[in-house]
Amino acid sequence: MAKVVKVIEVLSQSEKSWEDAAQNAITEAAKSIKNIKSIYIQDKSAKVEKNKIVKYRITAKISFVIE
Repeated sequence: MAKVVKVIEVLSQSEKSWEDAAQNAITEAAKSIKNIKSIYIQDKSAKVEKNKIVKYRITAKISFVIE
């Protein structure tokens, strides 16, 4: 039987790192989505205050199998 994969675009942020922002995206998406298979980081940015990065931000695509 063929699988159908759906892709959603999400925004996420972290005070630690881009990797932590990606994990936050997966953790939050998993609250309402099952069968997450991958995350593709499309874009990275950061918020800067007083010459320091205070927020790491990502735009990502999360793919999951539809049952």
